[in-house]
Order: sequence, then C-alpha cells, then structure tokens
Amino acid sequence: MSLATRMVTLFLAGDVMTGRGIDQILPRPGDPRLFEPYVRSALEYVALAERENGPLPRKIGFSYIWGDALAELARMSPDARIVNLETAVTTRGEPWPGKGIHYRMSPGNLPCLAAAGLDCCVLANNHVLDWGREGLAETLAALRAAGLRTAGAGGDAAEANAPAEIELPRGGRVLVFGLASATSGLPREWAAGPRRSGVCLLDDLSAGAADAVARRIAAQKRRGDIVVASIHWGGNWGYDVASAQRDFARALIEGGADVVHGHSSHHPKGIEVYRERPILYGCGDLINDYEGIEGYEAFRPGLSLMYFPVLDGDSGRLLEFALSPMRLRRMRLERATADDAAWLRVALGRLGTRLEPRGDGSLLLRPR
Repeated sequence: MSLATRMVTLFLAGDVMTGRGIDQILPRPGDPRLFEPYVRSALEYVALAERENGPLPRKIGFSYIWGDALAELARMSPDARIVNLETAVTTRGEPWPGKGIHYRMSPGNLPCLAAAGLDCCVLANNHVLDWGREGLAETLAALRAAGLRTAGAGGDAAEANAPAEIELPRGGRVLVFGLASATSGLPREWAAGPRRSGVCLLDDLSAGAADAVARRIAAQKRRGDIVVASIHWGGNWGYDVASAQRDFARALIEGGADVVHGHSSHHPKGIEVYRERPILYGCGDLINDYEGIEGYEAFRPGLSLMYFPVLDGDSGRLLEFALSPMRLRRMRLERATADDAAWLRVALGRLGTRLEPRGDGSLLLRPR
C-alpha cells in the first residue's frame, strides 16, 4: 500500500431500532401504546428484557444504549458513520392501517443518535412510514434539526432519490443512496412520487432497475467520491441470499457503487467482495428491543457486528475490512465474548465469508 494512498474508513451498521422498548428507557420516552396484535404497550418489551437479564434503568443517559460501541468507534475513528434507522421519529400521525408492527421513538430522544456521532441515517425501510406521511414529515424535520443527514426518504421522489453527502476530511465525499425493496415487507404505497412523500422504492431487482440506479450514481459521483448503495431487502430470518439480490448487488458495483450496504435481516449474513468492493448482504440488527423474545435462538439475534471497511479514497477499492463483534444485553451494546465471536466466525464461514480473529478482539475479512 502506497504511503500516498488516501484511505477512507467507514462505519456501517444494520438496523438501529430505537423505538418501542428502547425509547421507554431513554430520558424522554413517548407514548408507550402499541397497536400490535398481542402487545399493547412498549413497556412489555422492557419487561421481557428484564426477565431475561435483570432490572433496566429508566431515563438513563442518551449514550447508554451504545455501551462499548463508543470505545470501538473512538478506536477505529471512521470518516463516516452510516446506519439504517428503522423507526419513525414522531409523536404525530396514525398507525398505518393493516400493518402489524409500528415503530416510533420520541423526537426528544434523538440525542441518543448524536451520542454515537452518526453522520447519516438511511430511511428507506419498512418502518419509517409506520405513522403515515404525517409521521414521516416529522421524522425528516426532527432529524434535520438534530444535524443528521438522511437518505432514501423525502417529501417527494427527487428528495427520496437524492444521496446524502458526507464531506471527507482529506477531500472527496461519501455519497449514500438509500434504496428499498418490497421484499422487505414495505408497502408499495410508501413509494415517493413527484408530489408525494415516501421512500425510494425499487420497482424490482431487475437489470433495468440497477441501470436506473447506476445513472443516478453517474450523475452525482465525482473523482474522489465513495458511493454507498444502502438497500433494505429480503426477509428478517434466514441465511439464504436470493440470486436476484446477488445479481442486483453486483450490477450496482458495476454501475459505480463502491459498497453495497444491505440490511433487513435481524442477524448478520454473508459478505462478498466483488471487483475489489464489498457487498454486505445483510448487516443484522445492531440495536433493538428483542431481548427475551423466544423463537429464533438458532440465529443468535443478540449478536451483532460493527463493520469497518477501509477503502482507497481515489479508486474505491477495498484495502482492509475489520468487523467488531458485539452483543446486546440489558438494551446496551457490549463487546462479544471470545466464544460469541467464534460462533459468528463459524456461522459466516459457512456462507463463504472468511474471517480471522485479531488480537484486539475484532475480526478481519479475507477476500476469497
């Protein structure tokens, strides 16, 4: 590696779900009422977590949920921090009719995102309009007021399709394009239109849809820019990656994306390096309120990864890729144990993702 190489380190994470039970332990909780078939109060999710791991604090500091992740962010010092924010940020609106789960967090708890120094919240997902277009409008306004960039949703199609821009300290930008697929359970009525708010919803995962995204990338990308195509797709559980997703992701790389940042799965999925650029098919949840919920123990959903790809800022090619294993306990991120990290290595290894342990507790991706 040349000493003159301009390196760009990203922090990427999957779903950050700060609504519902998480919202209730933060300093300014919203209305706990839920409209789910079996659970009527967000406080029930707090009670589930307490039965699993003991009492939880209430009105705790905004940084509490990030726990050991804050030290990891400080150690890795990424140039851009990007997550999928899978919740509305609103006190307004009505629950979307016919939808079983509705996430929201109080706008008063937005400092919990600032506590991690996030640069961009991707909103192209299947929960951002849980409280309708009125709820989306407040979500967008609240995030902007907090100084957080957004991608993948907006007041009309032009805004939803536009990338978030993160200026890099040594020149160039990170451009984040937020994309959503109906395969994640997102209602097609949520698509943004010329005069309608909503999300950047792909028609399908065809070659034509990939070409359309590639044209948008080409219109925005300048020399020295890094493009992240952040896409919400697929189901919540299972390790299989549909051939349509593989083809679409590779087409995005061929069309100018430097990273494909996939999310929706509640657990980490495989990683591919294609043309010297990483494709993350499913990052898994980083923060949620699922602690104590039974039924998916085989996937170890309490385990997560923080993703730190290092890219050549001029060519966009992948230089190094570190992953930091974490676990969620008492609604707070902790460093994963050595046994937990080994389990993640084996699980992703079965999917063709070769990870090697490092002395600092992180894992190193070895491209095939």
